[in-house]
Amino acid sequence: MKIFSILFSLIIISLSANSQKPKSVSTKPKLVVGIVIDQMRWDYLYRFQPLFKSNGGFKRMMNSGFSCDNTMVPYAPTVTACGHTCIYTGSVPNIHGIVGNNWWDKSLNKLAYCTEDRSIEGVGNTKGDAGKMSPRNMLVTTISDELRLATNFKSKVIGVAIKDRGAILPAGHSANAAYWYDKGTGSFISSSYYMKELPTWLNEFNKRKLVDSFYRLGWNIQLSKETYLNYCTDDVKPYEYNAFEDSRPGFPYNNLSKFINKDYSKIISTPYGNTLTAEVAKAILINEKMGKGAETDFLAISFSSPDYVGHSFGPNSWELLDCYIKLDDELGKLFDALDKQVGVSNYISFLTADHAVAHIPAFMQEHKLPGGTFDDNVEKNEINKQLKGQFAIDTAILSFENYQLTINKKSIQLSGIDEQKIVNWIINYLKQNEAILNVFELNKLMGTPMNNTIKERLANGYFENRSGDIQVILKSGYIDGMKTGTTHGLWNPYDAHIPLLWYGWGIKKGSTHKETYMTDIAATLAALLNIQMPSGCIGKVIEDVLK
Repeated sequence: MKIFSILFSLIIISLSANSQKPKSVSTKPKLVVGIVIDQMRWDYLYRFQPLFKSNGGFKRMMNSGFSCDNTMVPYAPTVTACGHTCIYTGSVPNIHGIVGNNWWDKSLNKLAYCTEDRSIEGVGNTKGDAGKMSPRNMLVTTISDELRLATNFKSKVIGVAIKDRGAILPAGHSANAAYWYDKGTGSFISSSYYMKELPTWLNEFNKRKLVDSFYRLGWNIQLSKETYLNYCTDDVKPYEYNAFEDSRPGFPYNNLSKFINKDYSKIISTPYGNTLTAEVAKAILINEKMGKGAETDFLAISFSSPDYVGHSFGPNSWELLDCYIKLDDELGKLFDALDKQVGVSNYISFLTADHAVAHIPAFMQEHKLPGGTFDDNVEKNEINKQLKGQFAIDTAILSFENYQLTINKKSIQLSGIDEQKIVNWIINYLKQNEAILNVFELNKLMGTPMNNTIKERLANGYFENRSGDIQVILKSGYIDGMKTGTTHGLWNPYDAHIPLLWYGWGIKKGSTHKETYMTDIAATLAALLNIQMPSGCIGKVIEDVLK
């Protein structure tokens, strides 16, 4: 009897323990959603946080996910194509080969664009060369390629953005599709690299002509004027670029309807570009049944419009603030759609940026802060003019891209003048410009006295056949541009400090100020998905993110 009583007690304890076990958790997510904000400074997360909605995208990720608050771009130049490639490959231009949006290709002896591919055709309602694009210039795999490999190509991978490079490079070489916006037609298109014709659902989407509807609505602020004055400078400043050709710039922009059937490029410089992108992304979710298969799918979304708004109006403008308030709304709705499509706990999402941005130099000067402008085209033309006059060299400088000059070795050789003499002349000439911190030959980079951080960033950005011969480093606050608007591209924190938020399946709640890098994103995703890192990945797993 005593033995029976002991056995009965053990059974009860065992049953009780089993009843308290947690419900089984899926061994893999149904969907990964990569979100890249084109031109987002990390400080926007906290500067604008009081204005973000509780059900918006940013607070949802920050309150329930994990934030890496000290994430840096580990190379220069900090531009769109390099950023998107680095995020998804975990690599740097020195390895993956995408050294800029454009570069002078020494092997081809011509200016090249990052995703151009003359061997293919556009698919959809395209104009010009908008559809002649593919990822073939990217020399390594992406995390989305590795997911396809790991599942014997059963995972579905799709990229979408306003910019072609924002859709194509993240989606990778083996993607099922990539879709981008054709500014000539107002439609989302693709290329024959991916498909012979657009899917029916996208043709139907394009027929809706949402751009025309948005033009008719115009663009006005969402919050009170007092709110914008509290966070920004005046609505209209002389150093802002007049993006809409208005005789009276500033809010409200009620005359956008003049662009209907005439100019479909203007919409991308408004928050409606983000709305268009989000609507296409949600259409992809539903029509392509993302997250509904047996294997993990991947949707790569890039919001390009913050870049266009930021370039034109700057980080302290009403337009930029309004753009982010409305983007927060769009992200919230996107997460609602994801919850409905695949389930709250069944997807991973990360949000980051391809680069940040400098303040407009005139704004900096207005507040007694360092800053100014440098015009590379003016300098290139002046150098060529002076070398023509002094040494009879025709077009001594072929290109001034990505803060690097490519010299015309053939022309210099024909002149009979020692190449080093010409290089030294160019360096000495540029050193006289007040905007320049340093200038030197790139093949002497490692022996040039400078801070190790800058040296490492430049070395990571160097790819011999696609990089220049002479490197220019601008002083803090100086940009390559005109007197209105702003840009990015340097090693400085204002261009290189980006947000990195994680949310969903496999992600714990919290934050870290440990230094992390853009290259770590792909490595961390590989760990979460239990797949191989991309072929050029140099990043490390951010272990703090993982449950």
